[in-house]
Amino acid sequence: MGIYNLVSFAGIFILLGTAWALSANRKNVNFRVIIWAIALQLVFGAFVFLAPAGTKVFLYLNDIVVKVLASASAGAEFLFGRLALPPGGRNPQGEESLGFFLAFQGLPTIIFFSSLMSVLYFYNIMPRVIKAFAYVFTRLMRISGAESLSTGANIFVGVESALTIKPFLGRMTRSELCTVLTAGMATVSSNIMAVYVYSLQAEFPTIAGHLISASILSAPAALAMSKLVVPEDSVPETLGTGVEPHYEREDGLFEAIINGAENGVKLIIGIAALLIAVLGLVALLDLFTGGAGSYINGIFGINVDWSLKGMLGYLFYPFTLIIGVSLDDAYTVSKIIGERAVLTEVVSYRDLAGAMRDGLITDPRSPVLASYALCGFAHVASMAIFVGGLTALAPERKRDIASLGLRALVAATLACLMTACVAGIFYTGQSALLGASVVSY
Repeated sequence: MGIYNLVSFAGIFILLGTAWALSANRKNVNFRVIIWAIALQLVFGAFVFLAPAGTKVFLYLNDIVVKVLASASAGAEFLFGRLALPPGGRNPQGEESLGFFLAFQGLPTIIFFSSLMSVLYFYNIMPRVIKAFAYVFTRLMRISGAESLSTGANIFVGVESALTIKPFLGRMTRSELCTVLTAGMATVSSNIMAVYVYSLQAEFPTIAGHLISASILSAPAALAMSKLVVPEDSVPETLGTGVEPHYEREDGLFEAIINGAENGVKLIIGIAALLIAVLGLVALLDLFTGGAGSYINGIFGINVDWSLKGMLGYLFYPFTLIIGVSLDDAYTVSKIIGERAVLTEVVSYRDLAGAMRDGLITDPRSPVLASYALCGFAHVASMAIFVGGLTALAPERKRDIASLGLRALVAATLACLMTACVAGIFYTGQSALLGASVVSY
């Protein structure tokens, strides 16, 4: 174990201390949740990164995801031709890919995965898997069954996870509501995960396995950070008891496929609109800050990056060091992690791939940790989506949900960084999952 592994280990407790310092009630923290969250992450991390069996399982899952993605692209290739071919790909006619296009390669996979998840729900596979995760969280951490179920669902789906606990939302405590929001923003859904794989697969062949690992690791991290930021001060209705997932099952398989595809289309439209609007507004903002910043740099003889990405990089620089990124790559990685807070993780993963391709990152450890830190919907736009979604399901709790949004975003961000710390602890460059995961650049 090297110095950076120790830094990552210490980083877990620094991040937990940061959450405690921001707590709404420092005297009422349930440390059972914190201890079990750390234990679950470390045990799972050791299994995945060090145990030969765990490594084989996740390499196998990585291969499955890659093959499923190849199937997912069949429809897109039929519609868009060479534009849908992934980088380095070739169609049966021998035509080569024109490069990576998010709109023609990444986004269409969302439709496929949305339909796939709908089919898995129809056959009652996903509810059983989600209940298994919820059972572990409820029994070990002694939290409510409703928030455990929501957290378990968020490992696989996005804002729709709140539907699984719809009957309980109106009666949940503030701490439970914060957990629902935090878990939603600290994890990613399987359909969006496909976009990240497409973005990074050329530079990071085993990225799919890492993202699956990160999504699972982030669930207990979200519970820990949420219960530190907003500790439980009431008695939840479902404390220590399991609850059944609430969802509307379609009447037939094809109805499930159709509904899943339609939900995927809605999600694509939302993502595309968000990226167009946010990236345009940020570019406009950078025009003003860049001009003013150049003037200030000239007056004081300094060299400060006044762009939004640059400023967020300065803000997240200490946290990037905390998770164990090497000094040589810290500022580059901090800008990528920082921009996620505003520009979404889709942009950050794209920029991570670009930094690796352009040689801006020199240590193979850095992209591994960055990929874990980015694996979550912890950004302003997502906060608005989750707050709006929960409010629509429980309008009588509108004031509580709205007031918890920012706290949940902070907790989710810390949870993603905590997950990166776990990856940093076990990174040695010798594990099959880690050592050969990054293409030499």
